[in-house]
Amino acid sequence: MDDIKRIIPCLDIRDGRLVKGVRFKDVKDLGDPVEVAKYYEEAGADELIILDIGAGSYTDNESFESLKSLEYINKIRSAVKIPLIYGGGIEDLYQISNLLSLGIDKVSIGTAAVEDPLFITKVKRHFGKDKTIVSIDVKKTEEDSWEIYVAGGTKGTGIDALEFAHKIETLGAGELLVTSIDRDGTNDGYDIDLVKAIKGVVDIPVIASGGAGRYEDFYDVFVEAGADAALAASLFHYGHMDIGKLKEFLTERGLNNFQGE
Repeated sequence: MDDIKRIIPCLDIRDGRLVKGVRFKDVKDLGDPVEVAKYYEEAGADELIILDIGAGSYTDNESFESLKSLEYINKIRSAVKIPLIYGGGIEDLYQISNLLSLGIDKVSIGTAAVEDPLFITKVKRHFGKDKTIVSIDVKKTEEDSWEIYVAGGTKGTGIDALEFAHKIETLGAGELLVTSIDRDGTNDGYDIDLVKAIKGVVDIPVIASGGAGRYEDFYDVFVEAGADAALAASLFHYGHMDIGKLKEFLTERGLNNFQGE
């Protein structure tokens, strides 16, 4: 299974609507996430990730059950059959249980994992390693060094990304979702050095995120960096690239073992 590759469109959601920004800023409304999810499944996406970018800003008196997220998750799950990943504001086991009951296949945990790495051990124990993705947003600080950021990429933690990746694997993470804030929404290509460095310290699958702009970027992150999956958002949302044609491009170059094939 190690050679299986995945193309994963990302649906950034705020208040039940599909949105997208650049370097986590200048967020624009792009429409109904349900219709977009259906389109991506038909186009050949291997998985979909739903990132509720507003989840971290909900007030304490808003219970998880009352959030609009539950309504649109239900609609997306009813509309598509491919695996769904959900991330955004997850900080306890009860939320995860609710999400899995709605048909979410994996949960992506960010800030909560950074603030309390042992939380990942609890998630693994209750729901299994195969349900547990840890998401880290990072910025480059110097050569071969990256720092983890939280709060939507606005707050540095002083935590070294490579050290954390190794630690969180030992605590039970089943996959890592690694987003380069420097590359997010720029279409300048994935941070190959970052992904390669992360792959060098963990044995679990790594999802590369941030910067895809050309067919070659996907090939490079798979072949040069060793990524197991490549995530993109604006590139697909704005119609700059078709997933089917992307897979044809990769297949012609020897990469044809995709999860959804």
